[in-house]
Amino acid sequence: MDTKRVDFMRGIFRGPLLKFREDLLMMASLTDRNFTMALNAYLERDDAKAEMVEAEDEVVDRLEMDMDEMVVSYIATHGAVATTCRLMITATKISEGLENFADQAVSIARRARALNQLEPIHVPVDILGVGKMVLANMRECITTFVDVEPERAAALVKKDKQIDQMTKSFEAVLQDYMAENPSSIVQCMNLFIIIRALERAGDNAKKIAGDVHFLYTAQDIRHEGAASLDS
Repeated sequence: MDTKRVDFMRGIFRGPLLKFREDLLMMASLTDRNFTMALNAYLERDDAKAEMVEAEDEVVDRLEMDMDEMVVSYIATHGAVATTCRLMITATKISEGLENFADQAVSIARRARALNQLEPIHVPVDILGVGKMVLANMRECITTFVDVEPERAAALVKKDKQIDQMTKSFEAVLQDYMAENPSSIVQCMNLFIIIRALERAGDNAKKIAGDVHFLYTAQDIRHEGAASLDS
């Protein structure tokens, strides 16, 4: 992406449009905090942190609704040109992706709280490690949005494959563990849900990366574009 286009895209976020950027960054910050807290609730067997994740999710939900209302209001009161229209569309998609990411944090927190009521088991699955990878991908998505770096956003689409592979391998480990330890089925099922939440959160980060790439290039890499990245 050439320097002139980068400067042009950075210049979009001014006046009324600056609030879209600020609100998306606030939403990303809250989502990051909630996801981190959910992972800690699991790691530390901390009910209080799990409950806080659920309570603070309402703030993220409210921000997503506010973003939708701002987009509708802006389009109704301004003669938006093509690039601005793309920004409006992408803003709603990114906010939706962040809200869905935050929902996975709630799922993890709820399963963590359920696990706290059960006897702990020791299964060789690195849930915290995958959680950190997912969180790192989401943070990099937001960085590419702020720094206007669509090429890095496109690279993130490929990075999600590693998370998919790891979560699938963890599911296989859990299946074997349950077969060998029937008394652990309830704990393992809760771990299954946490692993699925991590996989879905990774998908949400990948989607946000695709949205950022679309915003700055007007090229959709979700399907054909994503396939070409693998060639």
